Amino acid sequence: MLLNFELYKVFYQVASNLSFSKAAEKLFISQSAVSQNIKNLEKELKTKLFIRSTKNVELTQAGSLLLKHIEPAFNLIENGEKSLREINDLKRGEIHIGANDTIAKDYLLPYLKKFHQLYPEIQIQITNRTSSTCIELLKQNKVDLIISNLPNSKITNKMQIKPIFSFKDIFIAADQFKELKTKKLKLKELTNYPFLSLERKTTSQQFLEKHLNKLGIEIEAAVELGSVDLLIEMTKIGLGIAVVPEYCLNLKQEKLFEVKFKEKLPARKLAVISNKNIPLTKAAKKLIEILNEKFI
Repeated sequence: MLLNFELYKVFYQVASNLSFSKAAEKLFISQSAVSQNIKNLEKELKTKLFIRSTKNVELTQAGSLLLKHIEPAFNLIENGEKSLREINDLKRGEIHIGANDTIAKDYLLPYLKKFHQLYPEIQIQITNRTSSTCIELLKQNKVDLIISNLPNSKITNKMQIKPIFSFKDIFIAADQFKELKTKKLKLKELTNYPFLSLERKTTSQQFLEKHLNKLGIEIEAAVELGSVDLLIEMTKIGLGIAVVPEYCLNLKQEKLFEVKFKEKLPARKLAVISNKNIPLTKAAKKLIEILNEKFI
C-alpha cells in the first residue's frame, strides 16, 4: 500500500490520547472524520486497531504494535518542528562566516560580541582566508556569508552585496622616517623609500596597485607579507612604509604616524556578500542588522 501520512497522523493522536474526541480537537477535524480515517486505515491494514466501548477506547494488540513502530517517527517530526521554531526564535542554530584576519580581528569582533550577548545559543563559526579565497568558499556554499573588502574582482552577478562600512587606507611609518612627519609627498615619491606590502593576491594590494598604475607609478616591495598584523609589526621596527586600513590600528598606541600624500587613495567599503539563490537564515539577517548599525 502507499503510505498515507494523514491516516497515520489520525491514528497516532487517537492512540496517544485513547480518545476519538481529543484527537479531533488536536487535529481540528470532526469526530466523525476521525472515525472514518481510522476505518480507512484498518481497511488498508486489514486489521482492527482499536476496541471501542461507550466509555473507553483501547488499543488492540495490532494497534499497540503499530504505535510502537510509528511513535518514534512522530517524536522525530515533533522535535524537528521544535528545532525549526527555536531557530526562527534565535534560540539555536549557527552562522558560518568567511573573512580575512584583519576584518575578523579589527572590525568584526565588537559586533560578534554584541550578537553573542543577544543570541548566546547561536554558534558562530569563522573561517579566516583572504577576501578572494572567501569568495571561493561562498561559491562552494562552505560559508553562509562573507565579509569582504570592496572592490573584489572575484564577486559574481550571482552574489548579493550589502555594504556595511566605509573606510580609507593610510600610509604609515615609524620614527626611523620621522623627517616625513611634517612633509606632504607626492605618491610617486613613495618609490624613494622601502615599501612594505601585502601579497599581490590580496584584494587590498590589488586595489593599491591598480590605483598607482593609473598614475603611472610602479613600486617594488622591499618585503611582501601575508597579513596586515605582520605589516604593522614590520613597520614598527622601521623596515619601511606600509599602507593599511585606518580602522585596524591606533597610530599613537602603536607609536606610528601617518605619512601624508597630496593625492588621496579612494575610499573603500566592507560588504556582506551572500549567494542570491540561497536565503539567509534569520540569525544571519540579525547579524547583518547589527553590522549595519554603524554603516557610514
